Amino acid sequence: MDSIVIRGGAALNGEIPIAGAKNACLTLMPATLLSDEPLTLTNAPRLSDIRTMTTLLQSLGAEVSALQSGQVLALSSHDLTSHTADYDIVRKMRASILVLGPMLARDGHAVVSLPGGCAIGARPVDLHLKGLQALGADLDLRDGYIHAKVPGGLKGAVFEFPFVSVGATENLLMAATLAKGTTVLKNAAREPEIVDLAQCLRKMGAQIDGEGTPTITIQGVDRLHGATHAVVTDRIELGTYMLAPVITGGTVECLGGRLDLVAAFAEKLDAAGVSVEQTPRGLKVSRRNGRVNAVDVITEPFPGFPTDLQAQMMALLCTAEGTSVLEEKIFENRFMHAPELIRMGAKIDVHGGHATVTGVDRLKGAPVMATDLRASVSLILAGLAAEGETVVSRVYHLDRGYERVEEKLGACGAQIERITGQ
Repeated sequence: MDSIVIRGGAALNGEIPIAGAKNACLTLMPATLLSDEPLTLTNAPRLSDIRTMTTLLQSLGAEVSALQSGQVLALSSHDLTSHTADYDIVRKMRASILVLGPMLARDGHAVVSLPGGCAIGARPVDLHLKGLQALGADLDLRDGYIHAKVPGGLKGAVFEFPFVSVGATENLLMAATLAKGTTVLKNAAREPEIVDLAQCLRKMGAQIDGEGTPTITIQGVDRLHGATHAVVTDRIELGTYMLAPVITGGTVECLGGRLDLVAAFAEKLDAAGVSVEQTPRGLKVSRRNGRVNAVDVITEPFPGFPTDLQAQMMALLCTAEGTSVLEEKIFENRFMHAPELIRMGAKIDVHGGHATVTGVDRLKGAPVMATDLRASVSLILAGLAAEGETVVSRVYHLDRGYERVEEKLGACGAQIERITGQ
């Protein structure tokens, strides 16, 4: 099993190119199931999760080819040979559930295993199922699989989410494009990935209004056609690499970065004493003066502070001046990185959904273990700022969401290398 070794203390200076969004691409890829014409995605990230989704789509009979070193994905679902998403593939990644809505909308039936993914809470799929039932789907859960059918085709409906769910919004948005009549999704997720999906579906011929607001209206059409679409910049990778010069010192320009994708995060950095400047090429980030200041953080659905940047922000606040409180309101089990940071000398006290972080002058290198995707990169950030050597094990989590981490950080002066396991 691979590990990453970091020798901390080096200030980072230079440029880091930001990839296309993992969470957007994983949503856009199943959209191919809605049409028998080709869908081409550019600016695709090169990640293990993308390979998992590729394997899943291919198991259904879709054709998926990675071009230009994987940054372009050519997809075609002109002849599906299966409507069953098997457990052996789906268990690896939660986003696999997103094939359910498109298959049901296009062909009226699907069998999809209940999904897996990072161990950061229950994250049930009940909103996906309730929304599809509102559109007329007949669902039966047995033996760990969702058996779905809708003989007469999906029908438009008004569905209000009891709480905001990105995945359920995406699934219902795709399904509703081919439903008969009008569908209105209320209290819908507003994330940039939702907007990106709606823009791609519109290129395919869908009639959608209101993406990026709490109310999305979809007028169903008879069929969708092919399209070419560029995947939006990954705001979580962007936020992660924005922290690299802050936690180490130095100045880094994140190429392709947009302030509107990380506005709430950038506001917290500003309060902590960090300069974030929009440039023609991206975002330039550096500390203003010395140590950063403590700030309090509450994770919220977009446009609030992203839960997917909470672990990375905690790593920064471990070295801040003063005491910070982080409140996790999205997932109930997302402070598993805290004990690993404590091994590096951090002062963190976790009570339920709150973590109190008292900054220390310097972290110390230690062997640590990644527990999930975002926790893994938070430990790398901490290692960059720590005295001595940090060894992060179980980095297969990292490879699900970050491409070429060692190369990107190393190009800016980080002393970092991957050790390949036996």
